[in-house]
Amino acid sequence: MVLGIGAFTQGCLRILREDGAAVQGYLTRDYGHYGPRLEADCRSAADLPDPVGWMCEQRPDVIVPMSIEWALRPWTKSFLASGLPLLCPTGEGLRLERERDFARVLCGRFGIPFPGSRFAQSREEAIRWVRSTNRPFVLKNPLCSPTSPIHTVVCETPEDTLSWIPRLDDSEGIFLQEYLGRREAGHIALVSAGQIHPLVTNQEYKRAFDGNLGVVAGAPLGGLVERDPDDRYGLVRELLEPLRPWFREVGFHGPVQVTAMRHQDRWHVLEYNVRLGVTSGPMILRLLENPTEVLRACARNEPLRPRWRDSLRFGCCLTLAGYGYPFTQLVGPRVPVTVEGTPTCDLWWNEVASAPEGGIETTGHRLCDVSALASTLEGAIGLAYDNIRRLRSLGSYHRTDVGRSLWPPGEA
Repeated sequence: MVLGIGAFTQGCLRILREDGAAVQGYLTRDYGHYGPRLEADCRSAADLPDPVGWMCEQRPDVIVPMSIEWALRPWTKSFLASGLPLLCPTGEGLRLERERDFARVLCGRFGIPFPGSRFAQSREEAIRWVRSTNRPFVLKNPLCSPTSPIHTVVCETPEDTLSWIPRLDDSEGIFLQEYLGRREAGHIALVSAGQIHPLVTNQEYKRAFDGNLGVVAGAPLGGLVERDPDDRYGLVRELLEPLRPWFREVGFHGPVQVTAMRHQDRWHVLEYNVRLGVTSGPMILRLLENPTEVLRACARNEPLRPRWRDSLRFGCCLTLAGYGYPFTQLVGPRVPVTVEGTPTCDLWWNEVASAPEGGIETTGHRLCDVSALASTLEGAIGLAYDNIRRLRSLGSYHRTDVGRSLWPPGEA
């Protein structure tokens, strides 16, 4: 069972179904239903506000959440009491993503580099701190959730930082993290039975436009993954392995993603996430020969034996953005989305719906993701671009430079 919406949920449902699993979905938000409903019987939160009884009746072997919003629902306590197998850490382990300052303290405990950071209770306190340090900061909400009052703002000068702070909603405070540049990369691993299993090194293209220009979008416009069980770039060795005693201490099991910045020849943790990731998740499952078996065992904290597809090593994901994105205040009409011919790689739908006259039409700002895998990086990128050029919708666009910057990991 997959909890979520849109492309990530559709991709997981399709790949696990093709692996032989019986699949179902629980649609957690009021949009992005078209794609998941193509793959499985899905219930929506609007029709079933408390899904715990239904989930217990279905008795899924593994529940895969798209985000940590399951932990913020009125039914969370009864869900945890049910003992259903969730592919996500709970309790103390969930704090690794949920609480920004918890991750900072944990890194300090285990000697992991972390940018200079501060939790400010108000805008005034944040302004005083920036003025006293005269450094630029990335502005984040202290508590991570889809409904956080602050969405990440990357400021590259002290003046930019001071300009943005007065516009922030400080009802939950402000987390300030020193800006360390643009040499960013990540790694996604699975933790189970006390062991860390490296999976992929990844890079997300988070800015809206070519050349890494524009604002940091609400979700990436593209991404690359490299199958990396040997931790080629050292992210696991430097930023996850030191946490092994803590993982065992709190019974942590599930996915863990570290996003880091290369600064002064060392990786520095920007944040940890405890889910597969909306860009990389389906690509990871495609790279595995036994995705259902691996996810099921991880949700039960059992030893893992991932098997990789020999013919696939790299993946490239591209997003088709609709009218106005990333400035979501701009709302256009529902216009058609057309696909020329038959896609030759995965195509996962986001904010679209069936049009009354037939076909597909837009319902929001992020329309679909194209996801391609190959034995080489060039092959994966080329296949993804061949397919995204088959798509058309009035006012839409995609980044045309994925792979020409930021890669290999640690590059500017």
